[in-house]
Amino acid sequence: MSFEVRNKDLLGRIGRLRTKSGTVETPLLLPVVNPNSQTIPPQQIKDIFHFDALITNSYLIWRKHHNEPTVPKIHELLKFNGVIETDSGAYQILQYGDVEVQPSEIIKFQEKIDSDVAVILDVPTGDETTKERAKWTVEETIRRADKSLQVISRSDMLWVGPVQGGVHLDLVAYSAREMAKRNFSIYALGSPTLIMQQYRFDVLVDMIIAAKRELPPGKPLHLFGAGHPMMFAFAVALGCDIFDSASYALFARNGRYMTPQGTAKLEELEYFPCNCPACHGKSPEQVRKLLRTERDHLLASHNLHACYEELQTVKQAIIDGRLWELVESRSRNHPALQRAFQRMLSYTDFLESGTPVRKSKGPFILSEQSLNRPEVIRYQKRLIERYTPPTRVKKLLLLPEALEKPFRENQTENDLILKLEKRKDLHLCAYGLEFGIVPHELVDVYPLSQTENAITPNQATISHARKCMVNYLRKFQYSECIMFGNESWEKNTAQLLKRTFKRKMKITYVQTTNLDIKIVQQALKSAK
Repeated sequence: MSFEVRNKDLLGRIGRLRTKSGTVETPLLLPVVNPNSQTIPPQQIKDIFHFDALITNSYLIWRKHHNEPTVPKIHELLKFNGVIETDSGAYQILQYGDVEVQPSEIIKFQEKIDSDVAVILDVPTGDETTKERAKWTVEETIRRADKSLQVISRSDMLWVGPVQGGVHLDLVAYSAREMAKRNFSIYALGSPTLIMQQYRFDVLVDMIIAAKRELPPGKPLHLFGAGHPMMFAFAVALGCDIFDSASYALFARNGRYMTPQGTAKLEELEYFPCNCPACHGKSPEQVRKLLRTERDHLLASHNLHACYEELQTVKQAIIDGRLWELVESRSRNHPALQRAFQRMLSYTDFLESGTPVRKSKGPFILSEQSLNRPEVIRYQKRLIERYTPPTRVKKLLLLPEALEKPFRENQTENDLILKLEKRKDLHLCAYGLEFGIVPHELVDVYPLSQTENAITPNQATISHARKCMVNYLRKFQYSECIMFGNESWEKNTAQLLKRTFKRKMKITYVQTTNLDIKIVQQALKSAK
């Protein structure tokens, strides 16, 4: 195995990818280096900016050197002692329609120049392609994959199998299924560049999920052409492990300054919102006065620092189990990211499949959107599928969730819970906005008591709570339910439950602001 997963959260993971030139950690950004012209020398990309791997274009090298008696080794040519991935010329096919090299020829050439990771010559779909044309690119890429696997002779190199289909999700899924049958070390999703340039991140979410569902979970996924810090958290959360982009240099040449919040224009900045080595002690006005080459180098340096810093932030979020919080926070940076987050919420069941059952820190419920996070979805699913209430107990006592949190400091609340626990004829449960109904015996189970929430009653949160409560009561049919509360949403919820279960369960609502054992005992007595 060339890929080992160390930590996971959502579909994101921190992994180790072993190559013949060394082991690199994912999530990994491969800065694109033009073999003929570099804004920043390749070795500086490693020594100064801490990127242990990069990607270059083997087709451009082939055009320059393939007729020479001795072809230079890629590490010597770039003067880089890290891991090098080589693309095969597919980008030129996307830009110009074709290349003059054959798929088998570029395979042998990449082996000859001693690449660590190499890509077969696929046919990119692009984003403005008819369904018929898109289908042809998928079939042709699969055909080329089969021929390439027959030609490949070096087992010490990692080979990348591209997935095509563009915005046609059924073709993306078909392409991924077929490529998964071929034994590539890495898989890659092609044709997202224009979609990202147009900020259609919601479409990108669909494309990634369509591919990810069909690909082997034990192999890394490379998202071609992705290299902006504003979208790293999203792409990693959806299961992407490797990125590549020349945008750090291309943006610099156009006077554009990368941040996790988006792209700023140098001409419009009065202050640098960054203290990286490139920005420290400088003002935008000073940078605008630099010579063009100096300005481009400084902006490219900042852009690399910004990319590296955001990837480090994403990795720490995975370690902490807070990747959801990071994605939700980043979604507020731009309307396009908010649309992407909304689209991401439709895949919560798939996201839940990759999320650890237990984490070192409790989740934050920051908004009604947080109610779709895997921890909440998993609890609801497992409560209905796996939980069994105490046998022969048909009377349910529902208390507001505040009384059921652990580490209670209010002695009155503690005394109340302890006395109610002794009642063998009652099943004690809490209810609240984030988890619906929580049986008392589960209250200390992760993530129920470890969750911090900032949500308030509104249409979305109340609707969520009511749906959870109805599902629970429909599954576990008590003969009687006594619900305590004070807020208007709690009273209205009790009325909804009465209408829903009027012939199956007696629902009693007790409104009180100061819940104690005497009030509970009186309610139980009145219910009789």
